[in-house]
Amino acid sequence: MTINNFEKGGDGGGPSECDNKYHSNDTPIVALSTGWYNKGNRCFKYVNIHYKGKSVKAKVVDECDSTQGCDDVHGFQPPCRNNIVDGSKAVWEALGVPKSDWGEADITWSDA
Repeated sequence: MTINNFEKGGDGGGPSECDNKYHSNDTPIVALSTGWYNKGNRCFKYVNIHYKGKSVKAKVVDECDSTQGCDDVHGFQPPCRNNIVDGSKAVWEALGVPKSDWGEADITWSDA
C-alpha cells in the first residue's frame, strides 16, 4: 500500500476518477491500480485492507493509473505499479501504522 493525498492541491494530482471530485484525507478511501480498478467497476465499492492483525474498510474513489503518469493530472508522478492500493491518511491511521513508516506497507486486501 502507498499513501495518497486525495484533497485539492495534494500529490494525487487531479480529482478522483469515480466522481471527478476531491475527497477528504480524513475519510478511509483508496485508489486501486488500473487492473484492480477495472474500468471503474469498483467505484464506490468497499474493500477490506489488512495489515499486521488490523483491518479497515475503505471506499474506492479513484484509479492509481498504471498506464500513464508524469503529467499534471497524475501529479507528475510515474505510473503506478500493477499491484497498488493507494490509501488516504485515514486508512494508514486506522491500521495503526506509525507515521514514521508511512509511505509504503505490505498489506492484503479483498472486496468487502
